[in-house]
Amino acid sequence: MSIMLIGFAVLLFIIIVVRMPIAFAMGLVGFFGFAVMMGLGWDNLGSFRWTGVLSMAANRVADTVQNYSLSIIPLFILMGNLVMRSGLSHELYNASNAFLGHRKGGLAMATVVACGGFSAISGSSLATSATMARVAMPSMRKYGYSDSLASATIAAGGTLGILIPPSVILVVYGLLTETSIRELFAAGLVPGIMGILFYMAAVRWVVWRDPSAGPAGDKMPWKERFIALKGVIGILSLFVLVMGGIYLGVFTPTEAAGIGAGGAFLIALLRKSLTWTTLFETLSDTARTTVMLFVVIIGALIFSDFVNRAGLPGYLLELVTTMDVAPIVVILAIMGIYLLLGMIFESLSMMLLTIPIFYPVVASLGYDLVWFGIAVVIAIEISLITPPVGMNVFVLSAVIRDIKTGTIFKGVTPFWFVDIIRLLLVLFIAQITLFLPQLLYR
Repeated sequence: MSIMLIGFAVLLFIIIVVRMPIAFAMGLVGFFGFAVMMGLGWDNLGSFRWTGVLSMAANRVADTVQNYSLSIIPLFILMGNLVMRSGLSHELYNASNAFLGHRKGGLAMATVVACGGFSAISGSSLATSATMARVAMPSMRKYGYSDSLASATIAAGGTLGILIPPSVILVVYGLLTETSIRELFAAGLVPGIMGILFYMAAVRWVVWRDPSAGPAGDKMPWKERFIALKGVIGILSLFVLVMGGIYLGVFTPTEAAGIGAGGAFLIALLRKSLTWTTLFETLSDTARTTVMLFVVIIGALIFSDFVNRAGLPGYLLELVTTMDVAPIVVILAIMGIYLLLGMIFESLSMMLLTIPIFYPVVASLGYDLVWFGIAVVIAIEISLITPPVGMNVFVLSAVIRDIKTGTIFKGVTPFWFVDIIRLLLVLFIAQITLFLPQLLYR
């Protein structure tokens, strides 16, 4: 047990102080920690015994690369990149603005809806925040929105990208915990929609307190609204096809990812947004992101082997049992740990570091791992916009250089407050998350 604690401390030290990439940090600590626990030493011939630990690491690399389920990652990443290249973000924002922009705070609410739609396709919180900042911020400034509300809306709306399916982070969670990806996608839909509605409620609360923060825009006639809606029919149809096919069991998540990537390619061609140069850039970016994620996953799996070999999950379960507390108290403590870790790590790093340790304990307590996965992602969403290190806030501050980080953090307070309410609802009313998976697959 002491070796495990030392290894974990070394890992944290490496990541925080030396700033080594998390994939290599986890891989190295897992590799050498596993080696020490296997009793690595010198054999009778004077050679150092590496066979066991090298075999473990080699098997992890080979199994990961050959894992058919992992092909879902590059396909969904390609789908998101093609959609981003097609300029869909403007159409999504225009369509949302056409129906909501005439209300007080309407442009901000339209931004939330557009962020939800865009993130559902791109699957990336940071990409959603950076893209929507360029699309929505000029319009909100034009109509006199406060910088605090406008920037906070974009930062908070961008967090929806890691929950609304198809979500790459849910895929990674499913692979780490051997949980059904299609059940995770089904479970994330209702909390994702709740996130959009709660963020819209937060906007309404802000403009109720200060009407000048979000004045009403121009009201569009119904004809123009339907024209604006026409621009997003193609991508909405693709989303319904991909997710509907998964939910109804017509095809697997991996097959759906292939259909989504192919459909996004056709849409980009029809919109004439692809050239040979942009196609090469899209494929290159997809390859780079995929390789990065695969390396991180391999490092996490090696670290997971070390964690399990050291017996940390069993030790934690024994500790929880001796403490004689209600299981929900343990879950609340885990959620609190995620909120604290959000001050140091970004979302994927948090999940990869903690899930190998926490999920065996949660499963032993009798909780559904699908439910736990959605709760973890919501907690990570909150950490993306809370000080002092909210990744979405800093990304937005880098894109919109004339707004101070403190202004954005002040503006996002109502948003992470309603997010905490959403997290508590999901924790205490499990059917919010499990209703769709149970209806469709159990």
